[in-house]
Amino acid sequence: MTKKKGTAILTILLLGLLGCGGLRYSQVAPEAKDFHPQRIAVLPADTTAFPEAKASIDRVFAEVLAEQKWFTDIVGGEAIGRRLETDAEFRQTVTEYLAKLQKVSYSDPELSSRIGALTRTEALLLVQVDYWKYTTEDDTKMGKVGISITMIEAKTGKTIWRAVHNRASDYMIIKPDLPDVARGLIREMIGQMPH
Repeated sequence: MTKKKGTAILTILLLGLLGCGGLRYSQVAPEAKDFHPQRIAVLPADTTAFPEAKASIDRVFAEVLAEQKWFTDIVGGEAIGRRLETDAEFRQTVTEYLAKLQKVSYSDPELSSRIGALTRTEALLLVQVDYWKYTTEDDTKMGKVGISITMIEAKTGKTIWRAVHNRASDYMIIKPDLPDVARGLIREMIGQMPH
């Protein structure tokens, strides 16, 4: 093998290894290359399994999205939550949309379009908290947060991007603040979101 070939193979292997540090799961639709929303709505996070995460996760998500400066307007989960309490039409539309999505895995374009029109946004982010706990793994104590994110094009109901990832912070005595662990995780995930 020549020296040039050996160097080229080594470079390819190293670049391949460096690329392995991404998200646990990420799927980008082909339409993502042409989809550049200016206004985005983050529906309140699904924290059914970890209700203690509710207040923090919606706030942190909106803050991290604002840091990126990719969007002219972000309607966060807290604002959507307040509107769900007071606007019956909006509540019914969101409830129907999420029920269809959960029960039959169908992103109804009519309902997603209506949500987009009611929030005046082009994209919807659906967030689910998969982990929000302190645990021990192999004698290591840690605070662990796991999140799933789905970006939907409001007008068509198409899934543009889906990602799943988690982050753990080890500790010996002082427990890490789970909202801080979540902030780092959300930054990492949003950094790879098409926009």
